[in-house]
Amino acid sequence: MANTSDENNKNTDGNSAGPLENVADESLQDADISYESGADADLDDSVVTEETLQETVKKLREKLKKVSAEKQEYLTGWQKDKAEFLNARKRDKEANEQFIKFANENLINEFIPVLDSFNMAMGNKEAWDKVEKNWRVGVEYIFGQLKKVLEENGLKEVDPIGLKFDPMRDEAISFEPVDDPAKDQTVTTVIQKGYMLNGKALKAPKVKVGEFKK
Repeated sequence: MANTSDENNKNTDGNSAGPLENVADESLQDADISYESGADADLDDSVVTEETLQETVKKLREKLKKVSAEKQEYLTGWQKDKAEFLNARKRDKEANEQFIKFANENLINEFIPVLDSFNMAMGNKEAWDKVEKNWRVGVEYIFGQLKKVLEENGLKEVDPIGLKFDPMRDEAISFEPVDDPAKDQTVTTVIQKGYMLNGKALKAPKVKVGEFKK
């Protein structure tokens, strides 16, 4: 009888352990499934996050490229405007300088006949030396002052005596024969001096030109 009871107990213990093991196995399987699902979800999230990051980086690069292009465009425009401004200032400065140089041209032109009169009076040395000394010295002093003021304002005498005749510079009044071939087409006499104002011809000198003939 005792043996039968032990066997029943063994059978009972075996039957009761079976369901517990099944429950444990099912729990482990559920846990594995949950873990795998969670892992898959995390993986999907990682993929989405990486794709979003790549898209963001791409957009930032495009924006940086656009900003760089705009910056270069603005820089080029600024440099162009600056160059145009500097050129305009340079042109204005040159125009002002030219205006200042020739602003008094009409006034100075009015003084040229006066200079011619002084030169003509003192050009005849024999007659000029006969003039009373104090008066002569006074006139020469006034003439010197007048010339100095005009020269300081850009006026320059043109006296081509001994130079080759230049029709672009000189006004030939007459030609006179010369014995020296070296003096052919050379200014032998200046009848009236010429004048220039800051490099611009105001009046051509009136001259006699030597002409050599064999």
